[in-house]
Amino acid sequence: MPNRNKANQPVSQVALVRRIGIVSATALVVSNMIGTGIFTTTGFLAGDLGSPAAVILIWVVGGGIALTGALCYVELAINFPRSGGEYVYLSEAWGPAWGFINGWISFFAGFSAPIAVAALAMSAYLGLSDAGRSFPIGPLTLRLADAQLMACAVVAVFTLLNIFGVREMGRLQSVLTALKLLVIGGLLILGFSVGQGDPAHFSLGVERTSDLSLFEQFAVSLVFVFFGYSGWNAAVYIAGEIEKPERTLPFALVFGAVGVTVLYVALNTLYVYAVSLEDLKGVVAVGATVASALFGPEAGRLFSLALALSLLATVNAMCFVGPRVYYAMAGDGAFFSIAARVHPKWKSPWVAVVMQGICALLLIVLPTFRDLVVYIGFTLYLFTALSVLGLFKLRRRPGWKKFSWLNRGYPLIPLLYVAMSGWVLVFSIKAAPVASSMALATVLAGALAWRVKK
Repeated sequence: MPNRNKANQPVSQVALVRRIGIVSATALVVSNMIGTGIFTTTGFLAGDLGSPAAVILIWVVGGGIALTGALCYVELAINFPRSGGEYVYLSEAWGPAWGFINGWISFFAGFSAPIAVAALAMSAYLGLSDAGRSFPIGPLTLRLADAQLMACAVVAVFTLLNIFGVREMGRLQSVLTALKLLVIGGLLILGFSVGQGDPAHFSLGVERTSDLSLFEQFAVSLVFVFFGYSGWNAAVYIAGEIEKPERTLPFALVFGAVGVTVLYVALNTLYVYAVSLEDLKGVVAVGATVASALFGPEAGRLFSLALALSLLATVNAMCFVGPRVYYAMAGDGAFFSIAARVHPKWKSPWVAVVMQGICALLLIVLPTFRDLVVYIGFTLYLFTALSVLGLFKLRRRPGWKKFSWLNRGYPLIPLLYVAMSGWVLVFSIKAAPVASSMALATVLAGALAWRVKK
């Protein structure tokens, strides 16, 4: 007999409620997007692309891809206004097996891994070392340096906080997003007005570290950029908790993507203004390096601390959104049934929150930072492209609601998104075979898990 709450209602039947308004939904998108990628990946791009113009251009292209994806996702979310994101769309378009595999991927690469990366990036901005205290475990290495321990503590705290309900975490998310935007706005305004930058940096290229042609490397580097833009689809994962989804979702996804693109291009312009590409090559804590160059070591340390704190918004957003995907899957019988449990008092999918937290902790102490980023970017391109591709099939359904903004550019907009994703995936397999193989192996493992489950 199932456990029952005080209202004598089965716990598994306690439903999520529509409490997320337009401000909180947009804040969730912005917080998911502005985070680890923009503060860490430009150092990789500097060496791979070798040109300031190329580094700035790739963020423009990445923003354009995110916007085309957002337009497609709005139409999908309007027609399927329930929590789950790609799990729902792939299940509807291609069958339950693909929905299950996507949920499997989301658990590892969609949310748990980005949480781990964001927490590790925060540790880097705090100046904590990731060296030392490593222990080999077969093919893997357990890392328990200061950076990993701090990251684990952050994930543990936000995992606990996200058990306590929707409304409280929505308010916290809005506060953390405001802090993040304040820090970025201050960095941009003060950086260009009083910062000690040099316009000559825009004409200084560097020797490329990649053996690929620029055309091929541009495609591969879009994996890092797309990781920076990941989160443009965040609001669709909690569509079942959004008030008036037909009005809220278009604003949250489209304006969130456009606004973040403008910020990203401005930030990368500031990065190049502050520091030459040569000095950015291979740097993870890019914001800290830039702040120190612009304002001096003391002010740089203050900005580094502020940027580290702003990454808490990314950790919280991922901790909040991810469990809603597993909740939706479990409700349909496509994931561990216990993940469908909603806390009778706090109205949160608390078991799914805990499961995700444990996975994120393991990913913090086992893989390397760069491997995690490539792994995440590759899988995001693959499954969002499959979701957008499903539009061509789903639009044939009777009564399908067409999103007017997308309809004006249909079928070019979804075709562009799918084509760009394919370009990136093909060259990523060639240039990063290990990380790409990890991603494909996760897909295969999900397929096998589906077969066993059946």
